Amino acid sequence: MPHLDQSYTWLVTGGAGFIGSHLVENLLRLDQRVRVLDNFSTGKRENLDEACSLVSPDQSKELELVVGDIQDESLLHSAIADVDYVLHQAALGSVPRSFHSPLATNSSNVTGFLTLLEAARQESEKNGRIKSFVYASSSAVYGDHPALPKSEGVIGNALSPYAASKRADELYAQAFSSVIRFPITGLRYFNVFGPRQDPEGAYAAVIPRWTSSLIHGQECVINGDGETSRDFCFVSNVVLANLLSALSHRHPETQQHASKTPAVYNVAAGARTDLLQLYSEIKDAVEQLTGTSLDLAPRHAEFRAGDVRHSLADISKIQSELGFRVQTHLKEGIEQTVKWFYSSSLPQDPSAT
Repeated sequence: MPHLDQSYTWLVTGGAGFIGSHLVENLLRLDQRVRVLDNFSTGKRENLDEACSLVSPDQSKELELVVGDIQDESLLHSAIADVDYVLHQAALGSVPRSFHSPLATNSSNVTGFLTLLEAARQESEKNGRIKSFVYASSSAVYGDHPALPKSEGVIGNALSPYAASKRADELYAQAFSSVIRFPITGLRYFNVFGPRQDPEGAYAAVIPRWTSSLIHGQECVINGDGETSRDFCFVSNVVLANLLSALSHRHPETQQHASKTPAVYNVAAGARTDLLQLYSEIKDAVEQLTGTSLDLAPRHAEFRAGDVRHSLADISKIQSELGFRVQTHLKEGIEQTVKWFYSSSLPQDPSAT
């Protein structure tokens, strides 16, 4: 992780969510002051409780929770006061959800982003304190463009309202760049996974859903023929990418912020895994951890609307400009994820509370 020689104040929107809580945990471990803004529509207090339990008591005291929505202008101005760094993670994820609830997706992902960006601009005009603004974009912006690997300079047509919302964020960042005093960086997340990812509900991502199912001896469903492939990225790599991006203002010669052009970077492992391979990796990890043999074959269902067939990131830009290196690869990440889900599924000892 990057070195921080003093304590700064970080605003993490969506900090009670999967990725957000890992950012919170690592920032607290680095002796930073962390302000979380979350409306708990998808985030969980348990995620913050766990993050705090993994750092020292003194470090956990540096967490401040603000409950509310990023579309609340007055609340945002209060939440962003005296902040040094902004890590914007709050959003409604999921391609299928965006088809079911396109207006809610737009409100959270586009209106919320714009409201936060404007609040940050106004706060910076007052005191010039904000040093950088990093936001979560998505590999979904590559849409129907067939080229592999995906490189930042070439995108296609959006295939879902979710993809359109993330592309809109990038366009707003570009539009604001000439009037904002701090660097803005968008991170195009590919398929992020790890502990604390929600395995429940219709919009659950594939790794937590399959991991939970296999731990409980239940059948897994593959949408399509299983040859669909993705670039799966363990959450610790995403944390590193956020911190490198936020702190890159200290080394302006390494990137394009000097030209006032907002940077965008792919955040991924740079490796492609198809769904059948992924199923095998998770199944093997569950069997190894539990000491059992699972006689379970996946069931195949229809392809999902809006899904691209293959995805693979070119991560050379973030490597060369920010010094990013993949810290945790797929196999190790799945092993850590399976251990977390297995531990979470065990009955809790009442005497331990």
